[in-house]
Amino acid sequence: MHIARCCPIHASKTWRIAMAASAIVALLAACGGGGSSPTERPAAGRLSAVAALGDQIFSDPTLSLSGRMSCASCHDPAHGHSSASADEVVPAGGADLTKRGFRKAPSLRYLNLAPAFYFDAEGTPTGGLTRDGKAGSLQEQAGTPLVAAHEMANVSSAAMVAKLRSAAYAEEFKRVFGSAIFDDPGAAFDRARLALQMYQLEDTDFHRYDSKYDQFLAGRVALTSRELQGLALFNSPAKGNCAACHPSARGADGSPPLFTDFTYDNIGVPRNPAIAANADPAYFDLGLCGPFRTDLAARSDLCGAFKVPTLRNVAVTAPYFHNGRFKTLKDAVGFYVRRDTNPEEWYPLDIDGRVRKFDDLPPPYHRNVNTTEAPYNRKPGEAPALTEGEIDLVVEFLGTLTDGYQP
Repeated sequence: MHIARCCPIHASKTWRIAMAASAIVALLAACGGGGSSPTERPAAGRLSAVAALGDQIFSDPTLSLSGRMSCASCHDPAHGHSSASADEVVPAGGADLTKRGFRKAPSLRYLNLAPAFYFDAEGTPTGGLTRDGKAGSLQEQAGTPLVAAHEMANVSSAAMVAKLRSAAYAEEFKRVFGSAIFDDPGAAFDRARLALQMYQLEDTDFHRYDSKYDQFLAGRVALTSRELQGLALFNSPAKGNCAACHPSARGADGSPPLFTDFTYDNIGVPRNPAIAANADPAYFDLGLCGPFRTDLAARSDLCGAFKVPTLRNVAVTAPYFHNGRFKTLKDAVGFYVRRDTNPEEWYPLDIDGRVRKFDDLPPPYHRNVNTTEAPYNRKPGEAPALTEGEIDLVVEFLGTLTDGYQP
């Protein structure tokens, strides 16, 4: 079984939305309480009462132990709901905003159609939220940062709810979820997570589909000659081969491409010394098999694999990869195509001058790295799949995937 199979997902976008909506309605129906009905569909362009609460929770720093960190601190709307700075690999959180985490904050855009984690018929891990897929829904994902010691750092869900009870919108929270909702901290925490999920599902800023490329597919604008060349290189199986994992074509139902097939890949990203945990030579972030996900710890064949992210907004979501190893998009693309032809550019050297390739994986897991598919099927001395000029063309094309394009 090869985890880097990377085949496009062809499930109907409409079907996925319908399934997600029916599940959410069931969750909301279980909320109980009085006040307005949270299951009513909002008018076009408006958020439901539950989603509007999620909007306020998302941007509220008073819900953190420090009083200075919110969800938006690590998921900046101006940067595709990802990190605001390419220089800050891992945002600082905790009680005094000095505690560093372990992974680069991912973009929250275009997650509304991500399926829950599963193994397909060929045994390929697919779907899930977070970089290791351990969260099965946006609601589940939303709860982790609220109590993580290196993020918002509440010591418990009850501690977070105590802050929520004093929030400016606490009365609205009771109106929507019931006057007695704060009497049950566990239920209140679940409703807060649900509100965050609904906000991400309903607010079109999280799935705008208005990039230059979207408008190109709709026939409203033209790509430049260089952008078209970059697209061709992106799609070509013999060149970038990017579309193997980041499909660029519309779905069979006409839905816009998500630029991810939701699978997992191990590409041997170099170790990043900017992550504090990496100062310990025995520490490794192995993605699917741990340390943060534990149910697949025995699957040594999955060690080092991380979820294939969407490339939408990739030009504004630096730094890149799960560990934020590369600050520029050109370096990220360059690593893809020169990893095997010029490994000395990316990996450290041993004392004897040999390249220590795949240095962020224990040696037994080097065999898991994708070395068979283009552009990873090269050897030192061979020509990279893309020239320097072709890398620039791919980067120019990737710039067309940024939301909010104005002709």
